[in-house]
Amino acid sequence: MTTLLQTPALTRIEWTALADAHAERADALTAAHRARASRAEKHPVEDFLFTYYSYKPAILRRWHPGPDIVLDDAEERAGWRWYRTEGGGVRVDVERFRDERGSLYRGTVTLLRATADRPAQFGCFGLHEWAMAYRADDVRHAVPLRLGRDDTDAVVDAHDLKCTHFDAFRFFTPDAVPRNRTPLTRDDQVEREQPGCLHAGMDLYKWAVKLGPLVPGPLLLDAFELARDIRTLDMEASPYDLSGWGYPAVAVETAEGKAEYVTRQRALSERGQALRRAVIAAVTSRDDTPGRADFLPSRTVL
Repeated sequence: MTTLLQTPALTRIEWTALADAHAERADALTAAHRARASRAEKHPVEDFLFTYYSYKPAILRRWHPGPDIVLDDAEERAGWRWYRTEGGGVRVDVERFRDERGSLYRGTVTLLRATADRPAQFGCFGLHEWAMAYRADDVRHAVPLRLGRDDTDAVVDAHDLKCTHFDAFRFFTPDAVPRNRTPLTRDDQVEREQPGCLHAGMDLYKWAVKLGPLVPGPLLLDAFELARDIRTLDMEASPYDLSGWGYPAVAVETAEGKAEYVTRQRALSERGQALRRAVIAAVTSRDDTPGRADFLPSRTVL
């Protein structure tokens, strides 16, 4: 005898309360950025999440219940893209999303699964930012170098570069590229991405946005918060002097700085792994598809 599983449903009072609380949390997370933007002020650390990823703060306010949840009395959502009516309610149209965004979906899930299953590496010490400034006439950020030009280059000269993330590696200066232990390409990203990498953790925000209504609202905001915290360590360990902005340096050129970096890197990696697995579980609900992807997710435009 077959047992039919009943799809969980939220009353209008329940789901509108969740959507309102989500919007309030999103507004709190972006308040400082929005205030600065209204004054045309730049921030060398926090702007990254809105410029590199090119997602406006408003995208964080839109709450989705995720797959397998019916919203009762939600007629206004019936016209939303990738939603459909079901009985007296509305739900995310998971099958249509997977059909229309098949390459993106399969590629993203493949990358997330491969990263989640790979052992974390903690020996890079955040030197990707240093490699982006190595022997360069112009650096990426309008902030002074903490050690000056020559000593910044000397730190790179004294270390083995072990970057595993292509989207960091592609910004290495020409002189830094051959110093990386492994040459990286877009095509081998699935084979190289690993959960100890700060940028792999930060990219969880990008993938959560790209997977749209399949990602429950709390996971999207958790991914943004994780990306914000990762970006903080990323820049504190960089060669830039951010003391004027209230960021103490994590001096990775010293033994003490390396120890601090790895301790914080491990904690962020653990958060990233928990979130990565939660996103995978949410978006693959009732899905027996992807094996190896036909297309890499990172070929999509940010």
